[in-house]
Amino acid sequence: MIYFEDLPLDEGILKALGELSINYVFQPIFLQDGKTVYAWEALMRPTEMTVTDLIEEYTKSEKLHVLEVATFFGAMQAFILRGYSQRVAINSFPCDCMTQEEADAFLEYFGEEIRGRMIIENLEYPYFSFKHWEMKSESVRYMDNLLAVDDFGSGINDFERVEIMSPHIVKLDRSLISGIDHMIEKQENVRDLLDRFHSKGILVVAEGVEEKEEFDCLVGLGVDLYQGYYLARPA
Repeated sequence: MIYFEDLPLDEGILKALGELSINYVFQPIFLQDGKTVYAWEALMRPTEMTVTDLIEEYTKSEKLHVLEVATFFGAMQAFILRGYSQRVAINSFPCDCMTQEEADAFLEYFGEEIRGRMIIENLEYPYFSFKHWEMKSESVRYMDNLLAVDDFGSGINDFERVEIMSPHIVKLDRSLISGIDHMIEKQENVRDLLDRFHSKGILVVAEGVEEKEEFDCLVGLGVDLYQGYYLARPA
């Protein structure tokens, strides 16, 4: 269970965080050998409802910022407790970001050893805020972290979003990956995406790899990184 009581945050956000009952699990992102871990993605697991229901509830009550802060502080707490040595990938709403005061408190609480160890994954919903994006981008670069576009090809994350964000990593949505080993059109599409993103120096992750045949095909196409149930489930 994640606890927020001792965080160096103001009373209002601490009270809101105290109403949450959440845990985190981690799913590895692998290099091409399918064995070497490049990073661990932190996935929120509420104890009283599904994460989808929690996000829907907080969206309706206009409290997504609480989940944004909870994700950063909670995921990093859990990550450090696990003792992982690789990077941690943390999901972030494209319409929100921590305030400067919260970002300063984050660095104060966890220390300089977290610098350069984070991948901030901009989610594909609910909507994109350029104002919050500029603040988030500045923070990411100040901390020497990496930025990822999550679930490319789903929701709001498309070529226009990639152009705006200039990410270090693009994660291809499962819809582009499923059955790719026997679907020539999907193979050609992913090959084109790889050419386009690699030309900009962007690493490409295949998400939702669930079959050996899919994995082998994607390796052959030259995808950089891999995530999915075939390789490892969240735990």
